[in-house]
Amino acid sequence: MRRGMNERVKKLREQSMSVQPHISIERATLMTEAYKKYAGTEAVPVVRALAFKYFMENRTLCINEDELIVGEKGEGPQSSPTFPELCCHTLEDFTVMDSREKISFRVNDETRKIQEEKIIPYWENRSIRKMIYDHMTSDWINCYENGIFTEFMEQRGPGHTVADGKMYKKGFLDFKKDIEESLSKIDYMNDKEAYEKENQLKAMSICCDAIMIYGKRYSEYAKELASKETNEVRKKELLKIAENCEVVPSHAPKTFYQAIQMYWFVHIGVTTELNIWDAFSPGRLDQHLNPFYEKEVEEGTLTSDNAKELLECLWVKFNNQPAPPKVGITLKESGTYTDFANINTGGITSDGHDGINEVSYLILDTMDEMKLLQPSSNVQISKKTPHKFLKRACEISRKGWGQPAFYNTDAIIQELLNAGKSIEDAREGGTSGCVETGAYGKEAYILTGYLNLPKILELTLNDGYDKISGKQLGIKTGKAEDFKSYEELFEAFKKQLNYFVDIKIAGNNIIESIYAKNMPSPFLSIIVSDCISKAKDYNAGGARYNTNYIQGVGIGTITDCLSSIKYNVYDKKKFSMNELMEALDNNFEGYEQIHNIVLNKTPKYGNDDDYADELMLDAFNAFYNEVTDRRNMKGGYYRINMLPTTCHVYFGEVMTASANGRLANKPLSEGISPAKGADRNGPTSVVKSAAKMDHLRTGGTLLNQKFTPSVVAGDEGLENMAALVKSYFVMDGHHIQFNVVDRQLLIDAQNNPEEYKDLIVRVAGYSDHFHNLSKSLQDEIIERTEQAF
Repeated sequence: MRRGMNERVKKLREQSMSVQPHISIERATLMTEAYKKYAGTEAVPVVRALAFKYFMENRTLCINEDELIVGEKGEGPQSSPTFPELCCHTLEDFTVMDSREKISFRVNDETRKIQEEKIIPYWENRSIRKMIYDHMTSDWINCYENGIFTEFMEQRGPGHTVADGKMYKKGFLDFKKDIEESLSKIDYMNDKEAYEKENQLKAMSICCDAIMIYGKRYSEYAKELASKETNEVRKKELLKIAENCEVVPSHAPKTFYQAIQMYWFVHIGVTTELNIWDAFSPGRLDQHLNPFYEKEVEEGTLTSDNAKELLECLWVKFNNQPAPPKVGITLKESGTYTDFANINTGGITSDGHDGINEVSYLILDTMDEMKLLQPSSNVQISKKTPHKFLKRACEISRKGWGQPAFYNTDAIIQELLNAGKSIEDAREGGTSGCVETGAYGKEAYILTGYLNLPKILELTLNDGYDKISGKQLGIKTGKAEDFKSYEELFEAFKKQLNYFVDIKIAGNNIIESIYAKNMPSPFLSIIVSDCISKAKDYNAGGARYNTNYIQGVGIGTITDCLSSIKYNVYDKKKFSMNELMEALDNNFEGYEQIHNIVLNKTPKYGNDDDYADELMLDAFNAFYNEVTDRRNMKGGYYRINMLPTTCHVYFGEVMTASANGRLANKPLSEGISPAKGADRNGPTSVVKSAAKMDHLRTGGTLLNQKFTPSVVAGDEGLENMAALVKSYFVMDGHHIQFNVVDRQLLIDAQNNPEEYKDLIVRVAGYSDHFHNLSKSLQDEIIERTEQAF
């Protein structure tokens, strides 16, 4: 089905959907040339800035036929640049990317030749990835390679942040003035960091020049195309593009159209300076664009259809940019083309009023019309949100492709206040990536990796020994049969948890230092509050707030394992610990009675059962207490999230059978959702169980629910869906999202992928085409409980 409000958008969307993602070697080539020219002649931040400027001066420009918003990360749609200064891919990596069945990237012979002759010789021993591996301990390597935790910065850079409103009020000439003012205040007599500050500010100033050069080049290019254009309508459009690019990014935008182009130039700048994880996001786009919209509508220079067309063109631009190619464990933890640019719509304003406006509804209509994976779209729902807005969002969600997700504005604000943000900064914040909370435009909130909570329990039961790898990964805390009580077992678990978190954070400290010293982000630093005034880089603590996250995976699985052990071994004595361990070692083969008991006759999380839910709190609090408020290297603190992306599948693959009845190598529970099939009392019981967790002490939690279309059909079904969201949010739930799809349809799609290429499902904090998912992830989604009211 062709989608879009008019022929222009339909054609652009078709192009975005039909082009095969492919590797672009242009950025790698230009950055290598720049480093050969500048490295060693200037301080590191200045080298980074000069390389960025060289790239912007020489990169290929792209104006696709009939498009209105200009700029791509590569030479065209679905063109993915590489970042050899972070991760220098081998030729084998390129072969794997080109040939793998899922999430593949075409690599042509010329790209392979340049990689072999120019890129690898320069970068293979200089990349950040090489530095990281060279400085990690054997304990860290063992934990990383055997599924205790993952590492986000191993192939991608830090940069999890979101735009606030400053780019709509200032151009980069204005930012240059701010930089010059900060430079004038450097105290060379008494400040020991004066030289470093000067270089950082000099680098930012060069980056201002770089992005302005990029905009000017597009203006000239659009004029050149206009001079050759025979269609008068398109000629005028190209001249309007040229006019816009004369204004932005050098100056603040004056129109709705220019405001969108301004954001997009900044987005391209941030995401090509480094391949940040997650991609840069526009945040409260409706609130940023609404002043332009209202002014122009009143003046008669903009209609709602004009505005919607521009938004739909922006949606295409997001979808044109696949996530940078990943390999190895990093691919397993996030196996998707989606790059997690996330748009928050709704919520409240900085002064506490309802934030819904006309642009909010236009964005809902745009996501509904376009039905694209990117950008990820969510709605923020507060106590002040009109029911009409919530109902419209539910109406889109029940169409079955997983967007929008629903977030609790009031909970988000309290989470940010609990983490030390001001009330103004908290109200202007929100979520990005999957579910992560941050102060927009003012915070570096860095995801450092996933932690496999059920695997740590598995090691606890085996005296720290990993039966999958055959290695002693943990400390010796005793064998399962030696624990005389649940309390003894859980104390041993907490000791193992402490040990692994220590290893993870010790590694993080080294990685943070490597990035701060060797890979600053001077362009990103321009637009994040306080980096200019502090004269300090984003990667070195320049942001107003600096938070590191560790993401807990498998809370549903570990809860049900603890319940199985406590209930059946210690409380009811249905079988001994030895018998349970034998059953696990044999993947329950020959132990069908025990398997039936742990699957069907044991309290489970997700049923509003206090027995199981209190054990969920044990596991949650142990994780929270172990991580939260540890200091990071940027002067900030650690917090926790509860989300998996696709890591729950990978983490399950490196585990034996679990005490809750899960078979060896099968996926863990995702987010804070119950384990598959464990939730048997309906969605209300699920949200009641999930709400017993203290979401306000986290930086984000993820809850999936699945309905068949008939359950949410009609106005009654729509109202039930809206009521479930509101009820969960009254209980301080952070987030909820829905798959509305029939199980049989998913099975048919798995067996006949060519017939279901347009089928989109909600995975974790993102949506994806079902045919692009691994079979194990497809199976996991199929097996999710189908709820009914």
